[in-house]
Amino acid sequence: MAIARLTGGPLDGQNLPLEDDAQDELILPYTEGQIVYRRVGALENTGSDDGATTAEFQYTEATEPIDPADD
Repeated sequence: MAIARLTGGPLDGQNLPLEDDAQDELILPYTEGQIVYRRVGALENTGSDDGATTAEFQYTEATEPIDPADD
């Protein structure tokens, strides 16, 4: 199992388990809608002795406004 490092957006700095390390996009529930993160770059730490395999995902979009107070 790999780890997804999220950058940007409302989940910036969080790490999530990534069951399929070939996955290029994460669509996650957030408030009333969904947020989308897309993978950037190659997998890191893919060796047997260098820790968990990680992939960086960058925030791309939200399907609903993230802050309803902005309406």
